[in-house]
Amino acid sequence: MRIETLADADAVARAGAALTAEEARGAVAARGRFVVAFSGGRTPWQMLRALADEKMPWPAVQVVQVDERVAPAGDPDRNLTHLRDSLLAHCPLRPEQVHPMPVESADLEAASLDYALTLRKLTGSPAVLDLVHLGLGPDGHTASLVPADPVLDVTERDVATTGAYQGRRRMTLTFPVLNRARRIVWLVTGRDKAEMLARLSRADAAIPAGRIQQDTAVVLADREAAARLAIEPSRR
Repeated sequence: MRIETLADADAVARAGAALTAEEARGAVAARGRFVVAFSGGRTPWQMLRALADEKMPWPAVQVVQVDERVAPAGDPDRNLTHLRDSLLAHCPLRPEQVHPMPVESADLEAASLDYALTLRKLTGSPAVLDLVHLGLGPDGHTASLVPADPVLDVTERDVATTGAYQGRRRMTLTFPVLNRARRIVWLVTGRDKAEMLARLSRADAAIPAGRIQQDTAVVLADREAAARLAIEPSRR
């Protein structure tokens, strides 16, 4: 795993946008399409706004979600709400190129199976995403793979639902599909992430984030988040 330390959250967002655009151009050149999974969070939303200004092969882009809160359409808790405001309102993606998690369904288990089928239709079977954006919580969670939730043990499904976390149930991509991704980029900012980023850098499997494969992962962190990393030239 490569870790890049940048000045602040704005620099992380801009670097994330540039990396995403580079990966998109490479994927389209190699396979004719780019399937990217976006997470929520303040820095990812900054990154999405910056991405709208990058040189992207938009007609060949398909957008899916890493996770989503079970909430009504347009709710500010929904990652999709911020995805639309930050990216979709500023770039030429057509509605059919964006694939929201179906969290408004009355049957969330069936809906998660349907979303897994969507991923396979977009990428093949098994589903292999070109790029996954992940964040890191102060408790070590990533996506909606949170400590002690039974979803951590899901191995036969690419999409699953969780118990309540911070007041909401979630739908999330699971470890199997995340670990098949061609590229993972972590956006990690803030001093409250410093301990967990140090543990992630050691692939500490005691936290959910530490169970994500690292061979093709890049971490873009600000100085506060990177404060507890060992000082190693290869990481700076």
